[in-house]
Amino acid sequence: MKHIALLIALSAPVFLSGCVISVDGDKHGSGADWEDREYNNRKHISNLNIGSAYERVVGKMGVADFSELEQREDGTYRILYYRTQRTMDDGITTKDECTPLVFKNGELIGWGSSASQHL
Repeated sequence: MKHIALLIALSAPVFLSGCVISVDGDKHGSGADWEDREYNNRKHISNLNIGSAYERVVGKMGVADFSELEQREDGTYRILYYRTQRTMDDGITTKDECTPLVFKNGELIGWGSSASQHL
């Protein structure tokens, strides 16, 4: 019996050496979800092309934080807002923390604040 206890005691450090206990949390915990989301949105936006179809962009970007639709004589305009930068540490996403994507008749015509100001 003593040999078994000794064997367990000596082998425990080997079996437990892969265990890590995090006291402060890590960057990939729930506190960093917004950072990952903003980074992914910026990455996807940097790869957009003018003329991309609305469905294709939404398929890559996912659900927008805000969405607007405006019918005009020259067509239907849709603006999708995706969070790309944090301005206040309040846990609430606002439009000033988002990059707008502007679509006309289902095609991407621009993004960023200058693209949405022309509407």
